[in-house]
Formats: sequence, structure tokens, C-alpha cells
Amino acid sequence: MANMKVNIAGVEWKNPVTTGSGTFGFGREYNEYFSLSELGAVCLKALSAVPRMGNPSPRIAETPKGILNSVGLQNPGAEAFLEKELPWLRQFDTKLIANLCGSTMDDYVAVAEILGDQVDMFELNISCPNVKEGGMAFGTNARMIEEITQKVKAVSKVPLIVKLSPNVTDITEMARAAEAGGADALSLINTLFGMKIDVKTRRPVLYNNMGGLSGPAVKPVAVRMVYQVRQAVKLPIIGMGGITTGEDAIEFMLAGANAVAVGTAGIVDPYAWIRVRNGIEAYLEENHIQDVNDIVGTVEMH
Repeated sequence: MANMKVNIAGVEWKNPVTTGSGTFGFGREYNEYFSLSELGAVCLKALSAVPRMGNPSPRIAETPKGILNSVGLQNPGAEAFLEKELPWLRQFDTKLIANLCGSTMDDYVAVAEILGDQVDMFELNISCPNVKEGGMAFGTNARMIEEITQKVKAVSKVPLIVKLSPNVTDITEMARAAEAGGADALSLINTLFGMKIDVKTRRPVLYNNMGGLSGPAVKPVAVRMVYQVRQAVKLPIIGMGGITTGEDAIEFMLAGANAVAVGTAGIVDPYAWIRVRNGIEAYLEENHIQDVNDIVGTVEMH
């Protein structure tokens, strides 16, 4: 059997598969299908220092090969999470990644302080396109990325992953800014900004008018950006964006990702995470590769 363990910023995962934040909730629903211990890590839905209601519905719209969402980071708040969800999650042998969100830099610092070292890693969500302030406003400005990363890193008791927005001119500039700010790892991509219009009503389908596009439609953009970021920084990379099969995951790893996150595919098939993990393992065996880490960044360009 090939080695499937990966090390992300000093945290060892038993395999390179995690969940895309916001697509897995806190895992209770999916635990009916498979044990969360099967995953290398579980990235939880976004947490803020105080509860958030999110955006009004409709906030999901199907598109060809993907979905648009404008959920708006609805969550019960970090303290409710520690009290109600964390004890249940800790029964599983998997790493827990808390996705941090906020409207101001101080909000992000506050949620990091509340969570302390109760989870294994933080993912800094500075790239969500569905909130009026915060979110993408930070993630599309290199100077702000460096500053917010520095501030959260200063209070972080666990390794800090910075999640990058694809809605930028130069992804490598944003990656370097996160690295300069002290990020321990990067995850990319978050959703692409999109819109769908109902031609009968002549109104956008989403109440929020625009939302984040995810699913297979974004995969070529995500693979390209992972490749570019791998050339630009030394940090571990968690690649995501339209992964539905083991081969998709391998593509990201060849481009330079050390691990992968599966999100939208799980809405269609609750076993998507297990299928992707098994698919990676099958690829390694078929190609007589002893260690999953040996394929990272080995794409041969023309």
C-alpha cells in the first residue's frame, strides 16, 4: 500500500483529502454515510465571533456544471460551536480546520482568540464573495492580505491557512502577500464571482443578485492558479475547485497541491470524499508510486 499521509504546516493528515468549507456543515449529516475518521481533515463551515444569519433566500442556483451560492456565511458563532459541535467532532480521528470569517480585521482576530487551540488548524476566509463587507474585500488587495494575515497569525495558537480568492488579476501576488504576512499554508481557489438571470422575471435568481460559482465549471481555472502559486511560494497548498474524482485530485497534486478539498461534489454524492480518496490510492497503485507526496508538482510543462 502506498503512503497516503501528508504533512500540512506541521500537521499530519492520514490522507490528502479534506472538505471544502461551507459544503460539509459540521459533518453530522455526512456521518450517516461514512465516518469522518476516513478523511485526512474536516474543514468546517465558516465561524465568526458572533452568530450570523447569512443572506435571504433564494441563495443557491444551479448552473451548467456548477452551482452559484450566496449563503453569506450563516453560522452559530464560535462559542456555540465550541459548546455544541466540537465535543461531537472530537470523537473522530481526523484533523479539524476552523474556517474563520468576519467583517473587520478585529472580527477575524476575535474568532481566532475564542477558538484558541481547540481545533488543529485555522483557514482564514478572506475570499468569500457573498458578504457585503470583509470576505472578498480583503482577499483582492495584496496589502490587506498581508496585514490581516499578520494580525491573525499573531494570536493564532495553531497553523494558519490563508484561503485565496480567484477574483483577482494576479493570484501569485496574493499568495506572496499571504506568505509575507506569515501564513503557514494556502488554500485555493474559493468561488468565482458569478450571476444567473431568470429571463421570465428579468431578475437575478439569487436574492443577493450575485454569488460564488463552484463545481466542475471552475476546475481548469483552479488547476491553473494552483500551478502558478506553486511556482511563486514555498508554502503547502490545499487545492480545490470542481474536484469530483480521484483523477481530478491527482491533476491538482501534479500542478503543485499537497492536499485537496472536495466541496460541491458532495452535494450530488455524499460519498464523493471517499471516492476521491480511493481514486488517489488507486492511481498510486496503478502507477507503482509508493508515496502520494512524490507526485506533488511533477507536471512536465511543454
